[in-house]
Amino acid sequence: MLSSRRVIVSAAVLAVLGLALFLFLRRSGDDATEPSPGNVVQPGAPGQSGRSLSAEDLRTISPPAHTPADARFMQRMIPHHGQALEMTALVKDRSTNVDLNLLAQRIEVSQQDEIGQMQRWLKDRGQEVPQGHSGHDPSMPGMLTGEQMVQLTSARGVEFDRLFLEFMIRHHEGALAMVRELYASGGGLEPASDRFAREVDADQTIEISRMREMLAKLG
Repeated sequence: MLSSRRVIVSAAVLAVLGLALFLFLRRSGDDATEPSPGNVVQPGAPGQSGRSLSAEDLRTISPPAHTPADARFMQRMIPHHGQALEMTALVKDRSTNVDLNLLAQRIEVSQQDEIGQMQRWLKDRGQEVPQGHSGHDPSMPGMLTGEQMVQLTSARGVEFDRLFLEFMIRHHEGALAMVRELYASGGGLEPASDRFAREVDADQTIEISRMREMLAKLG
């Protein structure tokens, strides 16, 4: 799970969303539901208390923009997801394990969708969009080497099941490390990039737990 920095970032995003709602209500002229500026609190730095925002403060605040760290995270995560899809494509012809096949299908559907989200995010912000899922960078956390992919491709039955789970756990842990790197490098403040990173972190943490249970059953 993410560090206390992640909690602070999320709190900041929630505050921005609250500000957006406040401004919308002001423009709508709905005085009956307009919140008092004193009810909106800007989170402080670690160890410091927050402060109530005035009406003037609210008029000048806008949601945080994306950073180079956000773009780099998306650009690297696309081929990272791409390798996961290469791994799941091997399952159907090499494993008769029903649970493993269902897991592979879940990973395939979710990561295909996330690749589309990342491509749109980059395009909408005028950033370079990686073409396809190629160009795997072995320096990225959790990426399988060419030799490991050959090893996985050559395996069958229970041997394949065990290798797949071991390699995919490592691959997912690499994705979680990339999320941590995003926040550590000053990214994840933009609401859209923060939301996407949190979803990746939550989904892959759950899948790691499930895969560890499945691996334990194999003995």
